[in-house]
Amino acid sequence: MLWLTLSPAFPDDRSPSSPETWAALACWAGRFTPRVTLQPAAQALSMEIAGSLRLFGGLPSLLQQVRSDLALQDLRFNLALASTPRASLWLARAGDGSVCIDRAGTLTALQTLPLDVLQPTPEVMLRLSSFGLRRLGDVLALPRAALATRLGKAFVLDLARALGEIDDPPRWFVFPDHFSHRIELPAPVEIAPVLLFAARRLIVTLTGWLAARNAAARELTWRIEHGRTEFTELSLRFSAPVHSVARIERVLKERLERLVLPAAALSLTLLVEHTELREARSGGLFDGVSGGVSGDGEGNREALAELLDRFTARLGEGALQRLTSHADHRPECATRRLVAQAKIDNSAVLSAFPRPLWLLNKPQALKERNGRPQHRGELTLLAGPERIEAGWWDSNENESDVRRDYFIALDAAQRWCWIFRQQENSSGWFIHGWFA
Repeated sequence: MLWLTLSPAFPDDRSPSSPETWAALACWAGRFTPRVTLQPAAQALSMEIAGSLRLFGGLPSLLQQVRSDLALQDLRFNLALASTPRASLWLARAGDGSVCIDRAGTLTALQTLPLDVLQPTPEVMLRLSSFGLRRLGDVLALPRAALATRLGKAFVLDLARALGEIDDPPRWFVFPDHFSHRIELPAPVEIAPVLLFAARRLIVTLTGWLAARNAAARELTWRIEHGRTEFTELSLRFSAPVHSVARIERVLKERLERLVLPAAALSLTLLVEHTELREARSGGLFDGVSGGVSGDGEGNREALAELLDRFTARLGEGALQRLTSHADHRPECATRRLVAQAKIDNSAVLSAFPRPLWLLNKPQALKERNGRPQHRGELTLLAGPERIEAGWWDSNENESDVRRDYFIALDAAQRWCWIFRQQENSSGWFIHGWFA
């Protein structure tokens, strides 16, 4: 096992103090591993990261990401890495940034630690000083039985746990079912886009909580508080569930740029009530393989979803719509307009004949000459007929009962069009659409 411990750099008035703040920090740590332990009494947080190294591209990359996130949240912590949680805690308190990836390295680093990082009881510390011991290495060189007699069994057991000689079972942090975190702003904010800097802290914490639960969110609620009873609520709805910092931040930026605050903002809260299990997709066996579901396909889906979200944030809810197929043989009824977040209906009507993308709002009557349809000259029939009989169940509506024979035709300008004639009246020709 490999333990990374964070301990506040003392003295620092910006260090976490309340249980809520420590819980939010544990949620953030979920970005790196779900195996998180909190020790508020010891002012520390530990993460077991051995299983996360490959995901983050190795230990240096993971440590860099941790430091970057802490800087973003304006938190000052000492970091240390060791093979046991207690050893990493002591090394973090020392503040020298020790990185020990195995038991041998951990033992070597512990030798030089001052005894105050163990935070023994005043009585034990006084006895250690009276023995002339100043470093942990001095203590480890003494017989354990003698230490137990003079300093107590608990002290010796802590040494054994730090060295990995006996088990030190952790008490894992339980991630909450719902996300709610509030931060006080350092100063009143009167311009909404300025809130983005504080919002980043909440977004980073949220994505850690989502990662630990293998979840994604489709809707986020932001509460901008102006006083005890006055607040502005801002909802972000996404076309696909989100779990990445960058995507949430870009959409929030679009909304904040359009928001006018009624009064200065004093605090900011982020709430997530409902989540969805993050969808797992299979990658290709070989990089760049075509014809299968690959990482590039996932990237394209993410990019399209983000584009829709940013358009919606900029233009407003319901402003962005799309066409989706509908199970109806009548061409004018085969599509529906839906808000961009809606899911596509896959119950499309399949046809052996090609259909034009551009349908006219209403079929236009064509002139005829000797029974042949005319449009800036005589049309040449290329394919057809395709007979469509549908809509009889909607006989209470005007012109819903369709009985037509469709043809693909070519006009004098070499443009392909879609025309039909009514079955009841073979002399009536109409144009219904154009092919690209």
